[in-house]
Amino acid sequence: TRLQGDWSSGRVLFRSRAPPNNAPVRAAAGAGPPAGQAHPIRMADDVILETRGLVKEFKGFVAVDGVDLRVQRGQIHALIGPNGAGKTTCFNLLTKFLIPTRGQILFEGQDITKEKPAQIARRGVIRSFQISATFPHLTVLENVRVALQRALGTSFHFWKSERTLESLHGRALELLDTVGLRDVAGHVTVELPYGRKRALEIATTLAMDPKLMLLDEPTQGMGHEDVELVTQLIKKVAANRTVLMVEHNMNVVSSIADTITVLARGAVIAEGPYEVVSRNPQVLQAYMGSEDVELQGAHG
Repeated sequence: TRLQGDWSSGRVLFRSRAPPNNAPVRAAAGAGPPAGQAHPIRMADDVILETRGLVKEFKGFVAVDGVDLRVQRGQIHALIGPNGAGKTTCFNLLTKFLIPTRGQILFEGQDITKEKPAQIARRGVIRSFQISATFPHLTVLENVRVALQRALGTSFHFWKSERTLESLHGRALELLDTVGLRDVAGHVTVELPYGRKRALEIATTLAMDPKLMLLDEPTQGMGHEDVELVTQLIKKVAANRTVLMVEHNMNVVSSIADTITVLARGAVIAEGPYEVVSRNPQVLQAYMGSEDVELQGAHG
């Protein structure tokens, strides 16, 4: 059976689909840590991000309940589930906008559980949000240039001429070309349609040179045409990177995700490739109320 449709609306279709044959890119075995640094916690060579018994409680309510997550390097890993399953809370824990009640978060073997958002961003964990987060009154090029500016070390040099940033234009245009926005580089961002603003966000994320991209519902609120645009863009930029994404649209998940983790009431109820997850009785029971029920999907 195949899951298809939109979890947020409760509309899902199940159809057969061959299992994905994408093999994860194996990480090169690294040397020991630099002098003065703690030795990394032992992890499988191809795991870039891992959580161990991750818990988040809000005054007695358990939003994330003992989540063990392993993200393979070089894969697109999707985190799915209905509204209220704990997906965004889990993202907030991973990016340190929330502090875990219990558990560990490991990135490349290092315990980052107690680090601040800026610290993990410098490690290469870069996140996008559910809502569009561009500078509306800057040009498309200027948005990407802001993300690149950190490399110059002049982020707070407010007295310097804007001409000092011109050295970033070449790289900014390369990134815009990657996401198909080079032709609108000089346009004011507020003029872009929603799908292209999402593409711009991906460009600014790439400008940070991420090791791990966390995309929170990247196709939320889009029409079919924009969904296809952003889906193919994610697939393209993930070719040499690792992506962890929250997504409701099962057409998107089934077409690009190598591994899927299903959350329900804050806990993991299934994990694996699409072929395995779509047939899992717990998934069918949790979302359909029965293992035998099929619902026609909105995008089926």
